[in-house]
Amino acid sequence: MKDYIKYLEEFVTANRKAVFKQVLNNRTRYFTVALEDLYQMHNISAVVRSADVFGWQDLHIVQKKYEPKLSHSIAKGAEKWLDMYRYKDTLSAIETLRQKGYQIVATTPHTNDVNLQDFDIFKPSVFFFGVEKEGLSNEVLQQADVYLKIPMYGFTESLNISVAAALIMRDVTERLRQSDINWQLTEVEKEQIYLNWLEKSIKSIDLIKKKYWKEKRDMN
Repeated sequence: MKDYIKYLEEFVTANRKAVFKQVLNNRTRYFTVALEDLYQMHNISAVVRSADVFGWQDLHIVQKKYEPKLSHSIAKGAEKWLDMYRYKDTLSAIETLRQKGYQIVATTPHTNDVNLQDFDIFKPSVFFFGVEKEGLSNEVLQQADVYLKIPMYGFTESLNISVAAALIMRDVTERLRQSDINWQLTEVEKEQIYLNWLEKSIKSIDLIKKKYWKEKRDMN
């Protein structure tokens, strides 16, 4: 892989390579976000953009009823730099994320809920956000380890989902970075993501890859 990366770096400016490496040093998989059946394009796009802004590398999408679409004017191309995973049902998403070591956090008021400022950041977590109006499904509510809410003091009882996601991501990200938790990507993860970003940045990448692997075969 290292030889292939060096080959691709010849097609990318020094400035872009430096930016990639700087951003990678601030990326994390310690926290991640899951969107359950959102259908409003601007909400999905805004959450994707926030995930990139706050350095969250992965985003999980459960699409049972609706086919999620992105608004490029809102996402600002953030989806290009994230790893996005899609699921056909909620329980398979929860099972997969548990196997990765995440606790399931339902972002919804609940009888046993935790205020955002009191949320325990010392456990890798996936924050589930539910479909507009209806909220999270019973599957998430029944399987959740934590119920998280943002304190509100006005007449309105809820926030727009993309606003709520941004507030939560900012709060837990800031506290995470001030902690002694090992939240950064591993060197192997950085290398794989760096390679993906290089490929996405190069025009005619298919031809370049074909040429590289042909040359490798010819040398052998």
